[in-house]
Amino acid sequence: MPRKLLLPYKSVSSHFRVPRGLHDSLAMNAARSGYRVFSANSTAASTELAKKITERLGAELGKSVVYQETNGETRVEIKESVRGQDIFIIQTIPRDVNTAVMELLIMAYALKTSCARNIIGVIPYFPYSKQSKMRKRGSIVCKLLASMLAKAGLTHIITMDLHQKEIQGFFSFPVDNLRASPFLLQYIQEEIPDYRNAVIVAKSPGAAKRAQSYAERLRLGLAVIHGEAQCTEQDMDDGRHSPPMLKNATVHPGLELPFMMAKEKPPITVVGDVGGRIAIIVDDIIDDVESFVAAAEILKERGAYKIFVMATHGLLSADAPRLIEESSIDEVVVTNTVPHEVQKLQCPKIKTVDISLILSEAIRRIHNGESMAYLFRNITVDD
Repeated sequence: MPRKLLLPYKSVSSHFRVPRGLHDSLAMNAARSGYRVFSANSTAASTELAKKITERLGAELGKSVVYQETNGETRVEIKESVRGQDIFIIQTIPRDVNTAVMELLIMAYALKTSCARNIIGVIPYFPYSKQSKMRKRGSIVCKLLASMLAKAGLTHIITMDLHQKEIQGFFSFPVDNLRASPFLLQYIQEEIPDYRNAVIVAKSPGAAKRAQSYAERLRLGLAVIHGEAQCTEQDMDDGRHSPPMLKNATVHPGLELPFMMAKEKPPITVVGDVGGRIAIIVDDIIDDVESFVAAAEILKERGAYKIFVMATHGLLSADAPRLIEESSIDEVVVTNTVPHEVQKLQCPKIKTVDISLILSEAIRRIHNGESMAYLFRNITVDD
């Protein structure tokens, strides 16, 4: 009989467990002076995660006012002294991404000019992370944002499941890229009946590494959907052929370059057996859900009798709740790195996993100068 996966979590409620040792360490150091936790959000819905983190730390949320002027300008006022202290700014990213970015930049600069010792940004979902590669004649916006944050005064960042791990190289200061996979794996074990009859699915070959990591840790099978109808991120023209290459085109007398054949996607196929199984699609971000809905339809046609979608960041933009509700997807499980309470009211299929525990422990460890290695136990590079 296969062994049950052992995760470093104890039960704190009927649904989720807490990493062993975190309760004691949080209690011992919660009231330690010398640090403050602020929320840079101006909307009440976006401050829920900050409140949960401060409750776990046994601290009070820093006194500040963040709001927009009538002309749309962002104003930040710090209402207490922060001189010589470690300041943690918790910034969740709602639908209005650009306003959230400006709130974070202005608060960081306000704290810097108020003589804060260290300014650490806690940004569970890092915005513009999909724009981390050069496309056509665009720009690498993620690198620009990293430079702006450093210029504003941030000295450290805590984030979770960056879209591309190479983004950490854009920063001139430390970045702790935490993982949500232990919480999602735990949800699979405890909330999906008969999960042993499940198969982990990658909705594209690009997501196969993450899916393989989940499958190996749960001792489950793996399936990959190949041949998507739409263009993937990897297939987009990067603008290096400008103007487009022509057959027998020459760039130098006597030099003939080979003609490059256009890529053509094969018909959609599922590599792996999903017949009579529970299909669990895993990814890092679920935003426009059309590709997930299409993958669910394919899996249903191949015989899967239940379909779950697991993702760290539930952006769920535009008509995502309606499309999920009308699709073959039985449940969408995301973490609370991004506020999505409105979407949950529109679609009961959306479930939330709380990750405030690991963020609060990361804050405590950074302030006390402790190692972060414990938070990466049983975590693979491909998560």
